[in-house]
Amino acid sequence: MNLLRAAGTVSALTLLSRITGLVREQMVAALFGANALTDAFQVAFRIPNMLRRLFAEGAFSQAFVPVLAAERSGRGDDATQVLISATATVLAWVMVLVCVVGVVGAPVLVLMMGSGLTGEAREAAVTMTRWMFPYIGCMALVALAAGVLNTWKRFAVPAATPLLLNAAVIAAGWLLHERLGIVSLAMGVMVGGVLQLAVQGPALARLGLLPRIGLTWGRFRAAWGHEGVHRILRLMAPALLGVGVAQLSLIINTQIATHIGPGAATWVTLADRLMEFPTALAGVALGVVLTPMLSAAKAQGSGEDFSALLDWGLRLVVLLALPCAVALLVFAQPLVAVLYHYGAFQASDVEQTARAVQGYGLGLIGIVAIKVLAPGFYARQDIRTPVKIAVGVLVVTQLLNLVLVPHLGAAGLAASIGLGALVNAGFLWWGLRRQGAYVAAPGWLWFGLRVLVAAAALGLVLVWARLQWDWLALGKLTRAGWMAAVVVGASAVYGAMLLILRVDLRALMRRRA
Repeated sequence: MNLLRAAGTVSALTLLSRITGLVREQMVAALFGANALTDAFQVAFRIPNMLRRLFAEGAFSQAFVPVLAAERSGRGDDATQVLISATATVLAWVMVLVCVVGVVGAPVLVLMMGSGLTGEAREAAVTMTRWMFPYIGCMALVALAAGVLNTWKRFAVPAATPLLLNAAVIAAGWLLHERLGIVSLAMGVMVGGVLQLAVQGPALARLGLLPRIGLTWGRFRAAWGHEGVHRILRLMAPALLGVGVAQLSLIINTQIATHIGPGAATWVTLADRLMEFPTALAGVALGVVLTPMLSAAKAQGSGEDFSALLDWGLRLVVLLALPCAVALLVFAQPLVAVLYHYGAFQASDVEQTARAVQGYGLGLIGIVAIKVLAPGFYARQDIRTPVKIAVGVLVVTQLLNLVLVPHLGAAGLAASIGLGALVNAGFLWWGLRRQGAYVAAPGWLWFGLRVLVAAAALGLVLVWARLQWDWLALGKLTRAGWMAAVVVGASAVYGAMLLILRVDLRALMRRRA
């Protein structure tokens, strides 16, 4: 199996998901602007999203995929099917309980996430949280299905499902905003979650892996007693702490944003959407492909293949994320102007969002590299080390907030996250090296220098383009046209420089599992 082709498939679909997510944010900005109500939506949406990352795509996936790969390698497909059904049964029961508690406790959750919201904005946030909370139940089962499909090297369906969420929110926003206001977005989120879950069934059925969820108490007890479920739960305990630390940081940052002033949470969120493009292009795709491959290499005792997979992933991180980081740092204002400066989104909002984009750009390499380095620990069923690192990074990030936010506002929040990610990635890299799990292949210094020179050439093109026009004053179609031309031109310069400097792209493309 060609790993670059698999990663390319996931990358393309994830990138398409990010594009539709950007269209979703453009719609929100154009219809509602950046104000207390849009902040309320961002706070409300972050609550189920936080729990999704905590229970579903975070701790659960980190524990489930290595156990699933080991079960398949050691005991075969029949035993693996039993494990999948038992895990799905326990997960479904737990998520029903979590959703009920979340709907009832929505006012408390909103206060925890956004105490700076007051009056109408707080009431709207509570209403939208209740609408969206069942989304976490859908996404937990989606995460289970994605873990199974990725382990069987069926990457397309899990990577494509986020498109359904974005499509549902866009449709609900355009069709219902005049009648329901910003609550229409929450309805779209819930519909999108149901759609994402619905498309997993046929994909699993084609592999004969559709889980049989037990709906009776007796079947739940039997599932709870499965030894594989206990292994997953044991691995989830430290993983929950690790992911929980990251989500605690998110809660703190959201609280800070709601106290900076109206619109701040929206500016940071829109900047985050731009940062997610390179994260989708490299980090998410590589993480999805590498996690089951690394787990399989570990299960087979192949340390050399394990290290080679990590080295391949890290080289692609540098090759793809470095030019993107340069773009976010030197070309933020034109990017934000082209993407968001419509309708109710004012020039002042563009400037604030652009500064936050630059903050993320400072740490983009770290943000992307974590997606490759962390699976190196999860595949070895070592979740304690990333947890310890995450605790330290939480402290570092909040200390940076104390220094940067008073001077930079929302941009300081983004910069703290970016710089914290660099620290996180550095310690993960060092940990894998110290454990002997990763040994760098020869040629890294020369490779890095050549990519750096190529990225600098790209940066010069973007600086020239930024200074050439007043991007806020250009008409909508004009600035979109110039943006397309600049992006194509800068990308061509970067690619040409890589060829001139003889970066061996073929070696990266030929990597196979």
